[in-house]
Amino acid sequence: MKIELNRIKNDRTANIATRCPHCGHFGTFVPVAGHDIYTYFVSQHGEHISNYLGIRKCPNENCKGHLFFIANSSREVLMTSPSETIPFDKENIPQKVLNAFEEAINCHSNSCFIASAIMIRKTLEEICIDRGATGKNLFKKLEDLGSKILIPHELLNGMNELRLLGNDAAHIEAQTFSEIGKEEIEVSLEFAKEILKAVYQYENLLQKLKKLKDKTNNAT
Repeated sequence: MKIELNRIKNDRTANIATRCPHCGHFGTFVPVAGHDIYTYFVSQHGEHISNYLGIRKCPNENCKGHLFFIANSSREVLMTSPSETIPFDKENIPQKVLNAFEEAINCHSNSCFIASAIMIRKTLEEICIDRGATGKNLFKKLEDLGSKILIPHELLNGMNELRLLGNDAAHIEAQTFSEIGKEEIEVSLEFAKEILKAVYQYENLLQKLKKLKDKTNNAT
């Protein structure tokens, strides 16, 4: 097997446009040190394989977080480390709920989909604890939660679907255990984001609107 490593100049560097795993902003990342590593080797089967390896930093001046990347010969990004995470609004979310949901997102970004499903379920459990919902199991706690918070009925139904997804992931004998993949988790994360908005952020947003209205009325 033949392997070659070469430093390459800026005019051949790969453009890395992604969402920053550190600050969440999307942009084209800036080359660090001005050069990438170009790798080339011939596999045992005679296949010619070449990649670009390098380090980039976030273009956001308030962040400048670094990431490592690997791109193929067509400059298509194969992977980044840290990997891109799904953005969401953290405002007004209690710390224990936030910790569980952030772990679910981080598991997804590293393709650990079953672990992500379990942490989505954990997020629901933390919401119930935070809002004082009680019951002998999560199903009963979610039923009780419906009497303690004011959110659309569809979101309450969705919570039960997420509960089942996490429950299936946690038990290896479950028939759907091997069926939990990227698509299921991404839909589940998006739905969980809406639940977090409804429970913790809509009321806060309404209060902001009321303050703006009061400020306008006082000015007139």
